[in-house]
Amino acid sequence: MLSVRLFTYVEKCAVSLRMLLQNRPELILASSSPRRVELLCGTGIPFQVHAPHINEEQISGERPLEYAARISREKAQAVAVLYPQAYVLGADTIVVVDGQVLGKPQDHADAVRMLRLLSARGHEVTTAVTLIVPGMRTDTRACTTKVFFRELTEEEIQQYVAGNEPMDKAGAYAIQGGASLWTDRIEGEYSNVVGLPLSLVTEMLRTHGLLK
Repeated sequence: MLSVRLFTYVEKCAVSLRMLLQNRPELILASSSPRRVELLCGTGIPFQVHAPHINEEQISGERPLEYAARISREKAQAVAVLYPQAYVLGADTIVVVDGQVLGKPQDHADAVRMLRLLSARGHEVTTAVTLIVPGMRTDTRACTTKVFFRELTEEEIQQYVAGNEPMDKAGAYAIQGGASLWTDRIEGEYSNVVGLPLSLVTEMLRTHGLLK
């Protein structure tokens, strides 16, 4: 059963709002992530935030991309049923290494395990994005970025985990935070790794008439 945690506010961004077409339905971000709020705010698009509360567990046998796409749709759908005249944007980000999805760590030991897996190698970060437009039409797309970490010492891993930064993040790291010191290179869009691929999002909003 889907439920929605109904904290709501209008994001007032200190940037131009001219991109938004006049007299269009509002945009709602179906997310509780402060990183996604910050990224979307930077585009200059006015929006509201309604945080969905859904079961985000992976189904047995579900492929990584299918999993991310399903969760992004369910997040958007949980909010769209309450606001059928709005544009609703949902997203889900996963980290994948050797075909294994690394979600948010369950505890410190799990975060340590994930970071050991990511040390001295590359991995993929995929964000699936779902836009539900007025009338409940649904568009789901995805963006993948490759991230390469240098070798991490055990001391670095333990200190990072002790600071609690990894605990609410897929793959147990924040590339805009402490993990920036470990990143050798990325191939693809940086904002996708943070949690919202802005080029894809703006393309989807233009396709469906919310942006000029």
